[in-house]
Amino acid sequence: MIYLDHAASSPVRPEVLQAMWPYLTGEFGNPSSHHALGDSASRALADARARLAGWFGARPSEVTFTSGGTEAINLAVKGIALGQPRGRHIVTTPIEHEATLESVDFLRRVHGFEVSFVPVDAAGRVDLAALAGLLRDDTTLVSVMAANNEIGTVQDTAAIGALAHQAGTVMHVDAVQAAGWLDVSLDALGADAVSISGHKVGAPKGVGALAARSRLVLEPLLHGGGQERGRRSGTENVAAAVGLGLAAELSADGRTEASERVATLRDDLIARIEAALPAARLTGSREQRLPSIASFLFVGTSGEAVLLGLEERGIVSSSGSACAAGSDEPSPVLLALGVDPVDAQTAVRFSLSTATTAADVEAAAAATVEAVRALRQLR
Repeated sequence: MIYLDHAASSPVRPEVLQAMWPYLTGEFGNPSSHHALGDSASRALADARARLAGWFGARPSEVTFTSGGTEAINLAVKGIALGQPRGRHIVTTPIEHEATLESVDFLRRVHGFEVSFVPVDAAGRVDLAALAGLLRDDTTLVSVMAANNEIGTVQDTAAIGALAHQAGTVMHVDAVQAAGWLDVSLDALGADAVSISGHKVGAPKGVGALAARSRLVLEPLLHGGGQERGRRSGTENVAAAVGLGLAAELSADGRTEASERVATLRDDLIARIEAALPAARLTGSREQRLPSIASFLFVGTSGEAVLLGLEERGIVSSSGSACAAGSDEPSPVLLALGVDPVDAQTAVRFSLSTATTAADVEAAAAATVEAVRALRQLR
């Protein structure tokens, strides 16, 4: 089997598993307990926080561990909007992850916020002029993805953040998909808050983090014992935090070289498919794209049928966001790009990792060509 669905989840790194193991076995103490086992857990948690802080270019006190990217995004969007509302207006895009879209909808329905969606072009890039026109004196938050999880388009978050800051508002960046491929530090992204998820970078599922400037007041989602400096109550998952801290460091080592190598493989995959299937339509920006993602529309087929054909040939990929798997509706991301709803149902996404090889790409391209041609012959 060749696994090309790393945007959905990647395997846990062996070094991460090894680092976590003591805190799943003998070092099981509660980091809030004042005894030897608790102190050991507390030190491990502090070390993991410091590692992540270095990754984010933040202070350790600005890092909050969460149960994953979804919670980190919810804490950023709801926490900032309710913790220090400059007004009741939020700006985001129509191609965000459901965690952002559902969070802003909750604020609209329950707390009376107004939500403005800045348009994107056919490649999924934010219209900066339109964004500037949407920002107001009562805008509390701008929230955008660093890179889209379905089409791979990378946003100019520094420019978006500059516009937000000129307007006096706060900028949150969802860096869940970008982590491991791009510089996700607060300064590089032009952000006041950045959310990430562990299972995209070689840590286990069920852990994530939010880096938020200390000056920000966040209303917590979870109330209780006041852990994580009151931003997220609940006994911390020490083993998972240790794993995330190490995974972040490992992903940063040689990131530029790894990204360049994987981008070459991605471009080879795109070239092979486009050469053999001229009707295939690449979605997202051809230039401003994550190294790891190549997504296509195979118009005249069914995306789900193509995926079944690929799996029969030993290739695992997806039609887009794993969080929307099972939905019969066309992707809102593709619809926002102006894709016809019927054509949107033909989407297939390949997402590579640093472990992907040239042979994997060659096999995936050949299997794709076979699967698509077989379906078109049936039609």
